[in-house]
Amino acid sequence: VIFWCNHCPYVIKNEERVIALGREFMPRDVAFYLISVNDTTKYPMDDFPSMQRRSREKSYPFPYLFDESQVSAVQFGAKTTPHVFLFDAGYRLVYRGAVDDNTDYFADVRHHYLRDALASLLAGKPDSITTPATQPIGCSIKWK
Repeated sequence: VIFWCNHCPYVIKNEERVIALGREFMPRDVAFYLISVNDTTKYPMDDFPSMQRRSREKSYPFPYLFDESQVSAVQFGAKTTPHVFLFDAGYRLVYRGAVDDNTDYFADVRHHYLRDALASLLAGKPDSITTPATQPIGCSIKWK
């Protein structure tokens, strides 16, 4: 589960990375869900029709959901967009935080947090996730 939106420059910088991860891992029975919870009165770029348009334009391989109530962000403890929450098959949280360690320059990424956590899960070694939590880097959730 990744808290997401249309307008945040950090989301935009991570977008191709997350799409690539979805295309790589979804065929291996990993579910991806993007959720936008932002207040669309203040941020109309994040409304549902704009989300649908963005999903089509970028060919998202995963669902892009809208939670107008913002309850999911409260329940997850989401702070930013993007903010990743990775669960194992038993719904145990095994990783939360950033996609990787360099939002600005993909070529300079040294730690692929989400990719590495997914690989550990699929190898049947969730306890080998070396970094189970990182600081998410992004725009704050736009609360009502």
